[in-house]
Amino acid sequence: MQYSTYHRFLRVATVVMALVLVFDSGLIAESTARLSNGTGDYLANAIGVGASVEPTELNQLTAELTAQKRALEEREAAIEAREISVGLREGGSAATDYSTYILASVLFILLVLILLNYTLDYLRAQERRRLSAQTV
Repeated sequence: MQYSTYHRFLRVATVVMALVLVFDSGLIAESTARLSNGTGDYLANAIGVGASVEPTELNQLTAELTAQKRALEEREAAIEAREISVGLREGGSAATDYSTYILASVLFILLVLILLNYTLDYLRAQERRRLSAQTV
């Protein structure tokens, strides 16, 4: 049986998705998961719209509150990092990483498509053999 370009593409796509999923999940090295999350955060921060607003008392208070909130979040992150390094807490941040779930879903769909394709090819080959046996 000769494989078409479609078959090759499905196999390559499945292997690529599996590798991306392994690296994104951090199974090989934790740094790859951090790199993936950091890249997503960077892209989310890089894509934005700049606008200017007239400074008012309310805006200044809001800016001060935002700065204080960021400072508190930085302190919490530092404390969490120390807890993890000391071993008080297992795992990483509390934020859910959906990219791993999305990649796993895509990989599962690709595997189902490959299995369906080979099953249908097998059934078609069986039908051809049955028809050729009847004509002979």
